[in-house]
Amino acid sequence: MPLVKDGKITGDEFIHVADDAEVPGGGAILLSSTRFLGDPEALSRRAGKTGVIWPNNRDLDDLVPYLDRLAVVALVFPTFRDGRAYSQARLLRERHNYRGELRATGQVLRDQFLFMLRAGFDSFEVKKPADAEAFAITVKRYSVFYQPTGDGRMTALHRRMMLRHSESASP
Repeated sequence: MPLVKDGKITGDEFIHVADDAEVPGGGAILLSSTRFLGDPEALSRRAGKTGVIWPNNRDLDDLVPYLDRLAVVALVFPTFRDGRAYSQARLLRERHNYRGELRATGQVLRDQFLFMLRAGFDSFEVKKPADAEAFAITVKRYSVFYQPTGDGRMTALHRRMMLRHSESASP
């Protein structure tokens, strides 16, 4: 499955480890929430990067104590109509200050890409290479937004206020 990260199509360094498979000692891995929460301390101490696939119907409070140890949190969109992962992304970025990779997985559709980006996602697993190419183009399309969101971009209002402040401060 193609991965879009930082606006570019890239290879995924993380391998998905099934719940019944042995966890490798090194390398970057993605685990299910059930597998990770089974022994989060041991999995957090392993040599390689660790990530978790977090379903949108699971409480984020179970994950929060381990955020500083996770390189990736992959939030699941089971259907295009289910937007709970948007809320999870905003909470992780804004309330819990998660700065690692936030990945959208599942039903990641072209027409929702910009909204996912604005919610704080920075990588996207897509079904088709054509979608990956469209996502890579979309990330460069807009540079100014009116609404504040989890991606940390300055809003149009804040830009205007800064310009006014700098103009009034100039002699």
